[in-house]
Amino acid sequence: MSYIEFYKLKEQPFTNTVDTKFYYNSAQHSEALLRLKHAINTMKGLAVLVGGIGTGKTTLARRMLDELSEKEYESALLVIIHANITPQWLLKKIITQLGVEDLPDDKTELLSKLCKRLMDIHEEGKKAVVLIDEAQMLQTKEIMEEFRGILNIETDGNKLITFVLFGMPELDTCLSLDEPLKQRIAMRYKLQSFEESTTEEYIRFRLKIAGCNSELFSKDALEAIHNYSHGIPRLINTICDNALLEGFLRKKLRIDAGIIKEVVNDLGLTNNNKAAAK
Repeated sequence: MSYIEFYKLKEQPFTNTVDTKFYYNSAQHSEALLRLKHAINTMKGLAVLVGGIGTGKTTLARRMLDELSEKEYESALLVIIHANITPQWLLKKIITQLGVEDLPDDKTELLSKLCKRLMDIHEEGKKAVVLIDEAQMLQTKEIMEEFRGILNIETDGNKLITFVLFGMPELDTCLSLDEPLKQRIAMRYKLQSFEESTTEEYIRFRLKIAGCNSELFSKDALEAIHNYSHGIPRLINTICDNALLEGFLRKKLRIDAGIIKEVVNDLGLTNNNKAAAK
């Protein structure tokens, strides 16, 4: 038996893998989506969403991609996994994501292919959108200049592509490498950690999606989770997952603050909490 059976759940409620059915549409996430969609629908060219580690940027990017209808948008999500990339690599990736294959190596020909594809999308009555996650990994001036060059592709005064960059706050520094590009940011939104009431709602929401019909966490446990996680969704998930395992091992039907304190101590989060309190 696992804690899933013990607590009569259908699945694990607090994994940190991205699963859009567990997407929690908090007030700020809802506002972020509305603002980003406005930037896309009006073809603003460049929108930016930043947030600290574990605040839900990737989940939001996946949610946005899911909500961009194939009938209205030619959309793609590009995830940057390392910083050692070139402008040429980025340009090829963007073109590939938009559905073009057999790309040449010549830069001029690549740009010609991109222009043609963007014009085709425009003539189909659709909007080209590329979401880029972990964009703080784009750390060179040359790459920022590449973005600016692509954003110059227009027809009848209308931009033919919109980029939405998701990244940690360091992304602002990357964008500052090219001041003309930074000035083209049409919309910027910053995700904050949850307030205590939102943390509680988030935990209850994920439990409900996983099939829970009871209050597994006591009120003082919920308060402790918020205090130790500082309202950061990824840490909330980690603490709750470990707490449910600990509760199962002790055959406790309800998780109290004592279990939370032991779990965060085992995870080494108590020092983080003290540092934040200073």
